[in-house]
Amino acid sequence: MFDLQCGNGHVFEGWFRSDENYEHQLAQGLLSCPVCSDTKVAKQLSAPRLNLSHLRNKHNKSGHVPKENKPHGENKKPVTQVNEKQLANFQAKLLQQLRQVVQSADDVGDQFADEARRIHSGESKERSIRGVASSDDIKELHDEGIEVLPIPQFLDDEQLH
Repeated sequence: MFDLQCGNGHVFEGWFRSDENYEHQLAQGLLSCPVCSDTKVAKQLSAPRLNLSHLRNKHNKSGHVPKENKPHGENKKPVTQVNEKQLANFQAKLLQQLRQVVQSADDVGDQFADEARRIHSGESKERSIRGVASSDDIKELHDEGIEVLPIPQFLDDEQLH
């Protein structure tokens, strides 16, 4: 997983099998910002720790709520450092859930932009859809106030079935 930034300053995450896979996709022009569709993408430094506190119960194993240490009025937040095995397990579960969401969406193929507009205007039933769209289509949809989320290339139809 890498932190990426587009030429317009939007920061987002990219999941890649390897650094070489990232470099290959970048060279092929396959990477784009999910906010503005800019294809000028650069890798940023990534933090080695994750804050997963929102996924954990606020109680510790004994059932007690831990005391918050606030020396001199400082507001500290809980953080967690996970080992590589835990991180890999978390990533696998997250990808599995993402695949399930994508797989359950109605596949509208190359009619994605048109169908997204019909749903947005109320002409079609509101539902999750997936399909294909050009970078220009995605940018136009965003400009029209229609929120869409490009999915990573490795979540294509071959891996969904």
